[in-house]
Amino acid sequence: MAKELLKMEGITKIYGNGFMANKDITFTVNEGEIHALLGENGAGKTTLMKILFGLENCQQGKIYLNGQEAHIENPLDAIAKGVGMVHQHFMLVPNLSVAENVVLGIEPGPGQIFDKKTAVRMTEEASEKFQLKVDPNALVRDISVGLKQKVELLKALIRGVKVLILDEPTAVLTPQEVRELFVQLKTLRENGYGIIFISHKLDEVMELCDSATILRHGRVTGFVKKEEMNEIVLSKLIVGRDVVSTMEKKESTAGDTVLKVRNVTYVDDIGKKLVDDVSFGVRAGEIVGIAGVEGNGQNEISEIITGLLHMTKGTVSINGKETTGLNISQIRKLGLAHISEDRMTYGCAQDMSIYDNLSSIYLDNPKFTKGVFVNQKALNQYVKDCIEEFEIACDSEKSPIRMLSGGNIQKVIVAREFTSGANIIIANQPTRGIDVGTASLIHRLLQKYTREKGFAVLLISSDLNEVMNLSDRLLIMRDGKIAAQFTDMKKVNDELMGEYMLGIKKMTEEERGDLH
Repeated sequence: MAKELLKMEGITKIYGNGFMANKDITFTVNEGEIHALLGENGAGKTTLMKILFGLENCQQGKIYLNGQEAHIENPLDAIAKGVGMVHQHFMLVPNLSVAENVVLGIEPGPGQIFDKKTAVRMTEEASEKFQLKVDPNALVRDISVGLKQKVELLKALIRGVKVLILDEPTAVLTPQEVRELFVQLKTLRENGYGIIFISHKLDEVMELCDSATILRHGRVTGFVKKEEMNEIVLSKLIVGRDVVSTMEKKESTAGDTVLKVRNVTYVDDIGKKLVDDVSFGVRAGEIVGIAGVEGNGQNEISEIITGLLHMTKGTVSINGKETTGLNISQIRKLGLAHISEDRMTYGCAQDMSIYDNLSSIYLDNPKFTKGVFVNQKALNQYVKDCIEEFEIACDSEKSPIRMLSGGNIQKVIVAREFTSGANIIIANQPTRGIDVGTASLIHRLLQKYTREKGFAVLLISSDLNEVMNLSDRLLIMRDGKIAAQFTDMKKVNDELMGEYMLGIKKMTEEERGDLH
């Protein structure tokens, strides 16, 4: 019988406002096991892991490590007791070398003197031991996302942890990098490590994990062993109902080009060219996808089109009108809506109500005003209609939006943007970090609004299945340029996409000419 590395028993966490994030949760990880922790945003996964890693305390419950009760005071204490965490957003210092990042906090050397040579040797030895090949002398800012993931793993492993928490570890990796990561995780499993794998990608969970614990509304709703796993079972436990994951894609009847990006270049404050002479168009009734490893210019393209960034050169036209010199509000009024990658910073006002977030863009709209006054009755009805049509689960439209789960916050943003009167939608990572039920709803809405209402959608996503299944045309970005274009989606697979994303394959000049 496998040795129990970790047991969290009867964990209950109630926040000061009375919100119960965890209720009587028991969670176990054995030696040599990869254990998935699944659930919607707001289900309690993050809180449970924060308690384990010493970032939060709990009102009730106990933690046992190797059979001994452990009181974890803070992250340093957690690491000392054998618990490490690789966060979804990497905790690395870009201007330091790989070796300096790996030994940060345990720097070798006498007194205040840093022994770089020893740090490099320690990193090389750990790299060899754990089969995580990195260049100790490379600056973190210059290495790929996949290598940054390895540095994060080395940071934890070099400190002697035996229980490793991985939060959405594949969110920013190419298919090739995901496969490589899985090989490394399986090696760690064979060497007796216990790995907690948090992910919304059920296909990866089914491939990699030995078991899964599912949370919903802060409680455990299920425990599934590998042989019992399938997408239907896991989805139902996560969402509480059957989720239709397959979607019939209707043929596109694309019209005129309503969004034009021409020769756009963006150079940042330190002189780095993040977008390099990019041109493409999006037609009415069409979904154009953009995929690529994060940091290759996709987000900058989104922010240039929406007015959040000012391009260095080039032009953007929306419904035949150039946006140069216009502010965000003026650009929106040309017919543009925006679902931001960062929903909590750009997508909503956290401390305002659901009502205020839905109605915020309509306070000067003739549809909802009477002279200088707001037509409160019409606005109230609009908010109620949005909550119903977009299936927003809330106690009241007057509740602060921050009290909702991540999926329901995204539904509020999607509802506001889809009903704004725009005919072009920039959807930047629209389903990142949300549950399968909400993702399925957003996918259906994107299809409905393009096919039935003639919307033009630019879909930027790191979820390759998402862009493959939804896009009518697909662009791959690498090093700030368009690296590939696919017009026949039946010929596209994640392996081929990954080759262009990594630069293994190159686009021909003939293909490049079609971008305009």
